[in-house]
Amino acid sequence: MSTNDSGAPTAFPGDHQVKDAGLRKGAVGLVSVLFMAIANAAPITAMSFNVPVGLGWGNGIGVSGGFLFATIVLTIFTVGFAAMAKHITTTGAFYGFISHGLGQVWGMAAGLLAALGYVLFEGTLIGGFAYFASDTMKSMASIDINWLVFAIGGMLLIWVLTYFDITLAAAVLSVTLVSEVLLLLAFGISVLIKGGPDGFMPADTVSPLAGFHNLQAGAYGSQVGAGVAALGVFFAFWSWIGYETTAVYGEESKDPKTIVPKATLIAVIGLGLFYTFMSWMVVVANGAKTAVETAAGASPVDVWLVPVKANLGSLPYGAYRILLVVGSFACAMAFHNAGSRYIYAIGRELPSAKLRASIGGVSKKHQSPAVASSIATVFNIVLVLMFATFSTAYITDASGNVVSEPNLIPYQVIYTVPSLVGTAFILVVQVLCSFAVIGFFWKKKVHKGSVLSTLVAPLIGAAGMIYVISLLFKNLAFAAGFQSGALMVKYMPEEIVGTLVIGLLYANWVKAKHPDIYNEIGRTVLEEAHERA
Repeated sequence: MSTNDSGAPTAFPGDHQVKDAGLRKGAVGLVSVLFMAIANAAPITAMSFNVPVGLGWGNGIGVSGGFLFATIVLTIFTVGFAAMAKHITTTGAFYGFISHGLGQVWGMAAGLLAALGYVLFEGTLIGGFAYFASDTMKSMASIDINWLVFAIGGMLLIWVLTYFDITLAAAVLSVTLVSEVLLLLAFGISVLIKGGPDGFMPADTVSPLAGFHNLQAGAYGSQVGAGVAALGVFFAFWSWIGYETTAVYGEESKDPKTIVPKATLIAVIGLGLFYTFMSWMVVVANGAKTAVETAAGASPVDVWLVPVKANLGSLPYGAYRILLVVGSFACAMAFHNAGSRYIYAIGRELPSAKLRASIGGVSKKHQSPAVASSIATVFNIVLVLMFATFSTAYITDASGNVVSEPNLIPYQVIYTVPSLVGTAFILVVQVLCSFAVIGFFWKKKVHKGSVLSTLVAPLIGAAGMIYVISLLFKNLAFAAGFQSGALMVKYMPEEIVGTLVIGLLYANWVKAKHPDIYNEIGRTVLEEAHERA
């Protein structure tokens, strides 16, 4: 047990310390944690998939302004998140933080919401991976393989890689991430040097205010319909989802009290500057009219592919296509890591001894959350198969005609629908986490924190994310597009509330029937980090 600021021993009631039987301690350092967290955000995937949404359907060429706004809000939120990470180290991350700040009941509710959100993201990215893997094989090697083969095979490969060793997963993600960033930066710098047909247009592109300008029909002399800025802003926030998983790897890192706060701040600021710069450069490279028309067209990713080939040549163009496949796979694997660790964290605090030993257990040889990882894999295989089987039933145009071809399902449907739902889930959890930071430092008063980092920053961060969530709900039908009829989209608010209610009811049931177990909810922390002073 450690001490509080006055030097006296402190620990919250029911805190349970991880000793020898948990995840592999000291397995990853700062660089590995950064790679896995940033790989969750998947720079090449975020830029290639999300920027065209803002350009063609949201805030138009003000898309980079939306990214800059998200950078500011998430950086402010991260100040409070990092302050709490200095004192609490748990693979449950949000689950543990919220339990310590708002109590076990809300900790369990948020934990379920976060676990479901992260697991959904694996399926989401597998959709993008499968589509581009199939398309790339067909266009570059003239080999036609159904996307579903790539989807199922990719999920099984992720299960194998993450089962054996977290350092193996970190190595795969590291190579992929470096390649992605170097290629994108090379393109960005080439545009910075060469310029574009309409110049750099900073006031219309990078300004945060530009991020809130709705795309007007026929804007910039283009043949596009009207858009909603809220969509561009929301997808900007989606591009960050995963950076906060630095805390998920706390129990497996070498110096969590230093690594987790530092890695989280580096990730959010680094990604923010990178996203803002790259989304600006791709607009400059295309010019305003071409950028919005291409993004709203039949092949939105061409907004990147065409100028990459023009500026860097055929070899980097081919590398971009390959990295888009590998990057989306790596991103899916990173989310699998995060989701399975949430399942593991909740599982080791279940009332049933058998379930604690299985779901909350680890592989004796590899010290990986084997059962939790398998649960995440099975869930996503079922999810993908359900979408593959039933999607065309509801993808229709305004006249009720089916508009989706089977080979477009992984891109139009599996990537879009779960990502909207999962992002909303995580934003709600981050709002709860903001209030948990305030509760931890100002209500419990076990540790001291500055007013700026533990009160002002969490309040501003929460306000910004609540605003983004409200924008999504107001524009949900437009955001989902052809998928607005999907049940997962139509009932998104009910899904959020329902998951929270299930968590609240379950936690209260455990409190009444198993008070000893209730005290442990979200309180399993690394022994060395147990309530650090």
